[in-house]
Amino acid sequence: MTPLVLIPGYMLDDALWDGMLPFLPPELPLHFASLAEGDSIASMAQAVLAKCPSRFTLLGFSMGGYVAREIVRLAPGRVQALALVATSSRADLPLQVEQRTRAARATPLGPFRGLGRAAIAQSLHRDNAANEALVARVRAMGERLGREVFVRQSLIVRDADTACLSDIQCPTLVVAAAGDQLRRPEEARELAEGIPGAKLATIPHAGHLIPLEQPQSLATAITVIFQ
Repeated sequence: MTPLVLIPGYMLDDALWDGMLPFLPPELPLHFASLAEGDSIASMAQAVLAKCPSRFTLLGFSMGGYVAREIVRLAPGRVQALALVATSSRADLPLQVEQRTRAARATPLGPFRGLGRAAIAQSLHRDNAANEALVARVRAMGERLGREVFVRQSLIVRDADTACLSDIQCPTLVVAAAGDQLRRPEEARELAEGIPGAKLATIPHAGHLIPLEQPQSLATAITVIFQ
């Protein structure tokens, strides 16, 4: 079975996938990518690709979706199928760049405590915003990655690649969340319509953090890329 490479998003690590793993085929080889290296989408893609198997299926979540598409462009013959989860092909808005830059520059020296509660709550479905266990899991991932990674990832600017989507020729699934407060439904549709033959799936009762909020539904949805 072709290995599945899992790319997390902004200030998230391997623990993002913990809830989904029991619902994946037991014989499926897994490769956990990290975005702890690199100061641009391109350099992160190169760092991830350098550690990937020779041929693989690729899943990119949120910022990891930008990285995943860059990997397809770097090594189209190696990527057998692609899943893009809770992501976009649009460029960052100037306000988003300004907010992340300000947060990076204002981060105090010393122990890093992870993302703030308000930012985490916005990433969750409104029904989960007060779920302290979920909030703690997200904060713990950021704390493990540390201040240096936070600053580096916060300063990365995502450029639009909508015009290049037609270059992606591998089977592709785009996954959106019905209750995502960070990514609009039309952003998922743009991806699905821009990539030849791509399919679109929408996960109910989930916010942006689909792998944490609806891991079984996500695992079920992505089985189409193994067929």
